Amino acid sequence: MARKPLRRPDVSSAQSDDFFIPDLCRVRAVFMLLVTSELTVFLLAVVQAHQQWIDWSYFGLLSLFVQWTLLTSAALVCVLRNWLKQFSTAKTSALVALLVVADVFVFSVFADKVLHPEPGLSSWMAIGKKLLAALLITLMVLRYFYLQHQHQLQRQAEMQSRLTALQARIQPHFLFNSMNTIASLIATRPEQAEEAVVDLSELFRASLRTQNRLIPLQDELSLCRRYLTIETLRLGPRLQVVWDLASGLEQQAIPPLTLQPLLENAIYHGIQPRPGGGTVTIRVYRNQYFVYLMVQNPRPDSGAAAHQGNRIALDNTQARLQALFGEPAVLKHSQQNDIYTVTLRLPWRTLPQATQPLTEPLT
Repeated sequence: MARKPLRRPDVSSAQSDDFFIPDLCRVRAVFMLLVTSELTVFLLAVVQAHQQWIDWSYFGLLSLFVQWTLLTSAALVCVLRNWLKQFSTAKTSALVALLVVADVFVFSVFADKVLHPEPGLSSWMAIGKKLLAALLITLMVLRYFYLQHQHQLQRQAEMQSRLTALQARIQPHFLFNSMNTIASLIATRPEQAEEAVVDLSELFRASLRTQNRLIPLQDELSLCRRYLTIETLRLGPRLQVVWDLASGLEQQAIPPLTLQPLLENAIYHGIQPRPGGGTVTIRVYRNQYFVYLMVQNPRPDSGAAAHQGNRIALDNTQARLQALFGEPAVLKHSQQNDIYTVTLRLPWRTLPQATQPLTEPLT
């Protein structure tokens, strides 16, 4: 019985911003600029002082001036950021530098009018120095932004290459074991073997779409159901599956083929060696900022042969999680009494909903 292929939303890494100037509308970005500018002002106030460690009057006036010019310039760049994206890097840098210099000029003239109602040549020289300093600092900051952006692009390219290599190592391993399962059915149950081939082809139609590094959890669970259908044909009543899935987690982000190796590990170690089989429990729930996926199976026999291929798949899964989520993603093993548990912790992150619903619901 053929099944329709899964539908996935486009959740590729293209979500990252390709513009080298960061989004200055974010509080964190503005905060970092303010901290850096205040440290620079503090250093200048220390250098300016002659008979004490720091000239506090100079520090206060310069700090007020720098904060006003920094906040207004950041606000202008924030508003014009989408417009600036259409220009080249050099032209964008020139426009931003011109904008900052104009902003500093306005505030310099205003401050000079307040402090020196009758400006002289020295006042205009002081304003010129401020403009020159603002231009040099702006160009240095823009250069820093550009280098950081290029470094980030290089890291993303390296990570994408690494993820593609890891994914390529997992997929043939999964295909090899699934084909072995189907081969064992051909002689005794050819009709079910045919259904399994169709099921496997539809599964791989979805899993081979490697352009997306993250997919919704409901897609991953549907892939796991197809895999368990094939294994149920092979093991029969020896394999019992219990699903315990919390609601509201359908769009949780997860790398493709993450949960399936855990189920394969549970079946090959906890179910297949036992004459009477056993139960595999899949539990998914959320706890504050993390989503937990747990796979439980009967404790493997101490004398059971190690499944080296699956060990490699688990190592690859853990490597992909670390590359995509960093330290918040955890894959750990535990054993209590006769139950062996593999727990996967992912940071709570949702993806856009698919344009068309899946043929299989989450629960």
